[in-house]
Amino acid sequence: LYYTLLTVPTSVALGLGVALLIESDTTGRSFFRTVYFLPVTALLVAMATVWEFILHPDLGLVNQLLWRVFGIAGPDWLSDPRHVLSSLAFIFVWQQTGYNMILFLAGLKAIPSDYYQAAKVDGADRAIDRFLMVIWPGLAPTTLFVVLITTLYSFRVFDTVAALTQGGPANASNVLLFNIYREGFVYFRTGFASAMTMVFLALILVIAVIQIRSFGRKEQGR
Repeated sequence: LYYTLLTVPTSVALGLGVALLIESDTTGRSFFRTVYFLPVTALLVAMATVWEFILHPDLGLVNQLLWRVFGIAGPDWLSDPRHVLSSLAFIFVWQQTGYNMILFLAGLKAIPSDYYQAAKVDGADRAIDRFLMVIWPGLAPTTLFVVLITTLYSFRVFDTVAALTQGGPANASNVLLFNIYREGFVYFRTGFASAMTMVFLALILVIAVIQIRSFGRKEQGR
């Protein structure tokens, strides 16, 4: 749950922000769209090796920048229980933002241009006014899908945990899906792993229903 709270709002907000920036800039739109989408096409297990080096406590780029720019000695991001889950969440956000951006770009294309003109006639000259009056209501179905798919992806995170931390240190990154794998294929407690899988599916279903009903009430309120 903590991992999901770290990743879902951040990746959804960043995906929407990047989509708005790209849509507002006519020059270089294809270039930036490709750059932000590249992490989605990367094989995350292979990229885990790169991230392991970037987050290395002594040789990693992150700690080197912290020391040279701010004079701060960075922690061991993947071996410190206080930082490991946030580090894995950062990697998830890095990959998921580009996917969410593409979905939001498609949603922005579906909003009729007449809506923007009508909003301008009504006095919505500022960008924030156009966003609140036209873009945000028009993106409601897209936002629902993005939130649902991002939540599902965050709950089924496995690759980075298996490649970088193996659930450690001290079970600090032992997320649900990796724990199911470990119970079923390492400890061979298949009955317990099967029960956990059913709980996992029920949890995803409950979250999906809550989100759909929540967005439905907002639409009815409009």
